[in-house]
Amino acid sequence: MLRDTFDTVAERYDRVRPTYPPALVRQLVRAAGLGPDRRVLEIGPGTGQLTRPLARTGCRLTAVELGPSLAAVARRHLAAHPGAEVVTGDFDRWPLPAEPFDLVVSATAFHWLDPDARVAKAAEALRPGGLLALVTTHHVAGANVEFFAQAQRCYEHWDPATPPGLRLEGADETATDLRELTHGGLFEKVTVRRHEQDITYSADGYLEVLLTYSGHLALDEPARRGLLACIRGLIEERHGGSVTKRYLHELIMAERTPGEPDRHP
Repeated sequence: MLRDTFDTVAERYDRVRPTYPPALVRQLVRAAGLGPDRRVLEIGPGTGQLTRPLARTGCRLTAVELGPSLAAVARRHLAAHPGAEVVTGDFDRWPLPAEPFDLVVSATAFHWLDPDARVAKAAEALRPGGLLALVTTHHVAGANVEFFAQAQRCYEHWDPATPPGLRLEGADETATDLRELTHGGLFEKVTVRRHEQDITYSADGYLEVLLTYSGHLALDEPARRGLLACIRGLIEERHGGSVTKRYLHELIMAERTPGEPDRHP
């Protein structure tokens, strides 16, 4: 499965994947009232890009990570926080503990879960009035629109699964569909906070980031090598050796509706 590919590059993932904007983290910490009396469940922490600032609040945090190598790196980062633990497991099959959580959070990972069960299981993990927080990451049009249009031709040549003519959309044209949270009666008071950040990469740095994306990792070696060479050529020969990528992060928060959640044995 594509989601298994991340575990093959855990150290690179930890080194080059961007952290989340501090303002986003502050909003989440404030909304959840995080502190030593709060129980937090994180789904798919990766190597802990969001886990670390949450753990620094002193909350009691359990993070469930599918990849054993990713989980090992996250544990290393959390060694100074005895109230935080990383469990290796598939959240779709992971048995929920008897005591509900105050916050369930998932950063750039919720879309990998079973779409027919993920919202219901997140609700089941929460106390009534508890908070579900989802962080999404979108790549949107920014300073280097021309580069990304040119790179599309590299993808169309080397990756036959690439739809023709794709272009990055602007942040104002990009939004996550919230219907699975607003319908069904499990959550209320759904809010979205949006944060953009630009990160400038050298050619080497940009290729390292690409080599943490599941689609690139899943390519066969000749196609991946050809794709990366094509992109490197664009950056070095036509864009002065660097490229700036714009990320749009959404902090989506929703409260568990009143009433006791369904707890399955």
